[in-house]
Amino acid sequence: MSIYNYVTIGSSLLLTLLILIQTRGASLGAGLGGAGEVNTTRRGTDKTIFQITIVTALVFAISLILSVIVKK
Repeated sequence: MSIYNYVTIGSSLLLTLLILIQTRGASLGAGLGGAGEVNTTRRGTDKTIFQITIVTALVFAISLILSVIVKK
């Protein structure tokens, strides 16, 4: 296994965890057309977790692309 595989596995686990711990701004009913806040502002730890999730998703995607390129 190459380093890219380890990075992919680690980032996928971290990404899953980060997505699961994020608070939901609207319920399922609001997503289907019910009442709910349209504009929400992320603040504090919610904003930090959101930003770390984006960075982790980028690391995951880049590691996948690099692992495919290196195999060729």
